[in-house]
Amino acid sequence: MGKSYRIGVIPGDGTGPEVVAEGIKALKALSKRWGMDFQFHQFSVGGEQYLKTGILLPDTMLKDLKSMDAIYLGAIGHPDVKPGILEREILLKMRFELDLYINLRPVVLYPGVETPLKGKGVEEIDFVVVRENTEGLYAGGGGVFKKGTPDEVAIQESVNTRKGVERCVRYAFDLCRERGKKKRLTLCGKSNVLMYEGDLWNRVFEEVHRAYPDIETNAMNVDALCMWLIKNPENFDVIVTNNLFGDIITDIGAIIQGGLGIAAGGNIHPGNTSMFEPMGGSAPKYTGQNKINPMAAIVAAQMMIDHLGEGEGAKVVLAAVKTVLKNHLKSLEAGRMGYGTREVGDLVARYIEEP
Repeated sequence: MGKSYRIGVIPGDGTGPEVVAEGIKALKALSKRWGMDFQFHQFSVGGEQYLKTGILLPDTMLKDLKSMDAIYLGAIGHPDVKPGILEREILLKMRFELDLYINLRPVVLYPGVETPLKGKGVEEIDFVVVRENTEGLYAGGGGVFKKGTPDEVAIQESVNTRKGVERCVRYAFDLCRERGKKKRLTLCGKSNVLMYEGDLWNRVFEEVHRAYPDIETNAMNVDALCMWLIKNPENFDVIVTNNLFGDIITDIGAIIQGGLGIAAGGNIHPGNTSMFEPMGGSAPKYTGQNKINPMAAIVAAQMMIDHLGEGEGAKVVLAAVKTVLKNHLKSLEAGRMGYGTREVGDLVARYIEEP
């Protein structure tokens, strides 16, 4: 038996439990073949739990989550819960309390998957977005004055610390070197308008670059970068950016790689408990119909074991995913795959066990 890992599982809301089940199925198949052991510990968190009990994310649960080797999240989101509550009190709270300061989003077009970009293929779409995940506009600074009156004032402050910026930028440089592809790191900002924040990011970026002379660098304003991501995605290798801009450009990344059905990401603190999830949300209209695409959740599981140091096992899972995408699925869209959610998971598991 290989190494044992304690995985905190948060199935969450809507179709979250369905896609997580298929990711766990893939990990169990890998365990049979590869010899590693996964101990899954389930946590009831999300909109459904909140509506039943009024509980969001208690500190005792956070303590238990911190003791896990990794966290595997399905989706948080419920149509009967006012927007902002679950996001602030569960998702952002986990990021802040676990100090998950890197949001990592690979944007890869796999064989057999169509992109809406004319003339682009798997060779042109293969980059990673490194998003700062605990500061910026999401830190919650600001307030409201004279709310509900004609004189109302709303202020939202972007909080950027040198420590937060530097550790994010350094992670991006390290990743760019480790990938060994174009070895090109792009800083995405808006320094012509966000003067103070932009100045901090630019200075730190240039200072850290001195330790990485083998890495080519450039800087782009976010509006221009959004355009070039669509026009020439092949020009990008690794992109590093702040919290808000990263949130926006990764949705562009998701659609050009084929859609949310294949988009996965990690919320990472190197060396500590980190969390991995599909990007598609809870998709409540498909709940319980065996229609939702589980591929993003399976790729999230693959990213998780890679992060845990099981690189060879991660390659096995990714190879199985690519085989199913190329040879079996008609589409990534829910209900149009040619297979149900569970059947897609069965196919991936089969190729993991019998490559």
